[in-house]
Amino acid sequence: MLIDLIKCHGSNNDFLLIDESDRNYQLDDFKRRDLALALCDRENSLGADGILFIRPSKVAEAQYRIFNSDGTEASMCGNGLRCAGRYVCEKLGVEEAVIETLKANLKVRKHEEIFSGIPTYQVEISPVTFHLKDLPLNLEQDTLLQEKIPGLSDELTFTALAVPNPHLTTIVSKEQLDSNLQTELSVKVNQPNDLFPDGVNVSFIRLLEKGSIFVRTYERGVGYTNACGTAMSASTLVTCLMNENEWEQPIDVYNNGGMVRCAVHKKGDTFTIDLIGNATFVYSAKMDVDFTVDGILTEIFEQENFHEDAQYEKLQEHAKKYLSRF
Repeated sequence: MLIDLIKCHGSNNDFLLIDESDRNYQLDDFKRRDLALALCDRENSLGADGILFIRPSKVAEAQYRIFNSDGTEASMCGNGLRCAGRYVCEKLGVEEAVIETLKANLKVRKHEEIFSGIPTYQVEISPVTFHLKDLPLNLEQDTLLQEKIPGLSDELTFTALAVPNPHLTTIVSKEQLDSNLQTELSVKVNQPNDLFPDGVNVSFIRLLEKGSIFVRTYERGVGYTNACGTAMSASTLVTCLMNENEWEQPIDVYNNGGMVRCAVHKKGDTFTIDLIGNATFVYSAKMDVDFTVDGILTEIFEQENFHEDAQYEKLQEHAKKYLSRF
């Protein structure tokens, strides 16, 4: 079976995009899982953090599903949604669209460039909930807002929220960020444990200056990635709750893959977050896929470069230069 795909990334959180809308690939969730396991393997295949599947929708311009590199399905991915949003908008010849995700129908639109020459898209991150049952996090309380978790860390205070992916965030010093603490915590809560039965994304946030933060995330089902869109959105919201940043104002969020921009909107007890950043297409390819009893056999026989990565590298250099001040 021949499959067309696009390699793309948001803040170097990279994906393979497969459009099922126009081709009868006859994929079920078992095959989507197997494709993610096979094609995302960086040593033996194309390599990626996950696969974005674009499908027809009865309630929006398109449906979007994402399978992580370990074969699990994520409810949402902000960086991936920007890439999917760009693909759908360009395919339909429009500048904005609604994309159906597992838990919400979310708006995407083309946005003014955050850096010269870089395709930029804005996506809506919602719904937001602080109820621990929605993550889930097993504690004898309803929410966790800047509090310690007994048995997890004696030095860090955490905030837990779902956007809708589950996130555990903490604000740290440079010394804590440079230590092995995040790895130890993240592995603990993503292996069988009593606190997070389904695992959780763990973000370390470093405050830089007003309107700027740095976020590094250990993603459930993936491990460390260059950036996590929902984590950067959740982290921005947490800094606004702590009065470190302002509601409704653009906040630059730096990451190991570059930077994005977020703005948090508060209406009563309801929050939505704008996530604005690159949607870079790296190359298109055709792949011959054979689903066999023992696994998947693949062969790439056609590949075409989009030549967009060179400009994104300039944004990365800008981000590194800025971060060197701190």
